[in-house]
Amino acid sequence: MPCLPTGRRPAIALACLCIAAAALGGCSRSDAGGAAATPGQAAGPGAAAGGQRPEQPAVPVAVAPAVTGSIASTYKATATLEAEKEAQVLARVTGVVSALHAEEGDIVREGDPLLTIENAEYGFRVEQAEAAAANLRARFARVQEMMQEQLATEEEFEAAKSDLATAEADLGMAKLNLSYTTVRAPFAGRVTQRMVDPGQNLSAGDPVFVMADFEPLLARVHVPSREFNRLQKDQDVQLVLDSNGARLTGRITLISPVIDPTSGTIKLTIEVPSYPAGTRPGDFAQVMIITERRDDAVLVPRGAVLTDKAETVVYTVAGAADAPTAERRIVEVGFTDDDHAQITAGLAAGEQVVVRGQRSLKHGMPLKLLPLETAAAAGATD
Repeated sequence: MPCLPTGRRPAIALACLCIAAAALGGCSRSDAGGAAATPGQAAGPGAAAGGQRPEQPAVPVAVAPAVTGSIASTYKATATLEAEKEAQVLARVTGVVSALHAEEGDIVREGDPLLTIENAEYGFRVEQAEAAAANLRARFARVQEMMQEQLATEEEFEAAKSDLATAEADLGMAKLNLSYTTVRAPFAGRVTQRMVDPGQNLSAGDPVFVMADFEPLLARVHVPSREFNRLQKDQDVQLVLDSNGARLTGRITLISPVIDPTSGTIKLTIEVPSYPAGTRPGDFAQVMIITERRDDAVLVPRGAVLTDKAETVVYTVAGAADAPTAERRIVEVGFTDDDHAQITAGLAAGEQVVVRGQRSLKHGMPLKLLPLETAAAAGATD
């Protein structure tokens, strides 16, 4: 190699060092780039080992099969329970109350005494009427004998006969008024109100008690006239008392033959023959009348049916037995009751329907099928 001038050697040495450093840096970058950009492999933070996305966790749900059964359409209304019979008991004669024989809440039989009015005066009137009748009875007998012997005229006979009839009528009225001094129950039932006190002076026509017959109780409701042809006499009706939630069974005893022109409804009278102790007229009850029944209907639990994007849907179980998934199914619903909904289209009997955990589902989500109690404990909601 030719010798270089002494002044240029440091510059050449510096250039050689720079070329060597650049070569070493390029090799390092090339190796790093090859490791980070292997073909077919995603780079960057959060990438899973092997390049696969993590699997979605299975949603815990409970399922039940769609079944075949009966379901009914019902009309619901609110009614007030009433006594079958209720009446004010009135005084029939004038006088002072001498004794009370019944109190509010008492159960009485037909004819039982409720109160007594002082009756000495009415007893004397009976005695007077009896004496007058006895006198005229004897007179009539004499005139009758004389008539047979032709010693009395026809006119005398008829007058004696008429006077006796009048006296006997007066006696009957006196006895009737005497009987009215004991006020009696007009029918079997319960005393609901006492309106007088001992010593009170009464006039004929004054109310003294209010009575009601609680057996049976009645409920009167008005239903739309369009339901008229679906209602039948003696049809069973379900009632629920507002006071304690007790469920009662009644039957339709009367259906009005006319439609109320102002409301377009028909009045029904419902008889409730038995009820819990403590149930009284005036209690409110919800009345449920079956207007149509459908048998062999496909039924699912009512909570399984959802409304999503203006569509009525249920979620069924699809996929393999070891890898079930949710299938969003659009259905049509018929009748519903407190527990079930009728599916008229979109689902067949026997198909598994999600009944718990369905509100958090989307189509295609993996499922973890659990018993209903376990699903509830796992946090699945209706």
